[in-house]
Amino acid sequence: MEKCIFCDIASGKINAKTAYEDDDVLAFHDLNPQAPTHILVIPKKHIPSFSETKPQDAELLGKIQLAIVKIAKEQNLTDYRIVANNGRLAGQSVGHLHFHLLGGRRMMWPPG
Repeated sequence: MEKCIFCDIASGKINAKTAYEDDDVLAFHDLNPQAPTHILVIPKKHIPSFSETKPQDAELLGKIQLAIVKIAKEQNLTDYRIVANNGRLAGQSVGHLHFHLLGGRRMMWPPG
């Protein structure tokens, strides 16, 4: 596996402004926010992309979903967008599964 910045953040080698953490999930504020609230939610386990999840990751994916709900409530977000890009052509810039939690402004579709 090549060096992964999100693994370094999850292990504490790189500091990040943490929004949520448990044994399996870490959420931190994006350094280049695209909305007033922009939090990245990652599994601490390295999974390169959404398409590389396995059946044994189902419980972990559920924990991520529940963490997103909790974070949104803590951030006072009632309306928000959750984005997961899969692959470089879709905009995935870090090869570690992650979800963008975006809120605090009106979201337009298509995004732009």
